[in-house]
Amino acid sequence: MGVYQIVLALHNVIRWIALILGILAAVKAFLGWIQDSEWTKLDRKFGLFFAIALDIQLLLGLLLYFALSPITTSAVRDFSTVMGNSGIRFYAIEHAIMMLLAVVFAHLGSALPKRVDGSQAKHRRAAIWFTLSFLVMLLGMPWMRPLFPAF
Repeated sequence: MGVYQIVLALHNVIRWIALILGILAAVKAFLGWIQDSEWTKLDRKFGLFFAIALDIQLLLGLLLYFALSPITTSAVRDFSTVMGNSGIRFYAIEHAIMMLLAVVFAHLGSALPKRVDGSQAKHRRAAIWFTLSFLVMLLGMPWMRPLFPAF
């Protein structure tokens, strides 16, 4: 098994961890917002772990995009061909942009609650940004890839 397959498998498995953490972070924030509960260290950690999982995904994705993936490395050389092929365009452009947005939104959900006073405001900001991040992840994921691809 080569480096490409190992990195792709890690990227594939960690997406499920990121999805689960995204659900947990968004649900926890929404519950805190609706129930007007106190903002705790656990609330902050849910968002932090979600953002960290997406950071790991971003690093693995950049490694695949610029160095290892035969699809994207060839696509970067000839973008005019990419635009005519929806499968290649998905990985070369759409997936990359949406996942980058998901990372940014998760970090906003983790950072912006620190800048407001009051637990309900903290939960509201976290809930909005984590939900946006999660939804963009859902739209940008390659659902055709199995959980454990054949090596």
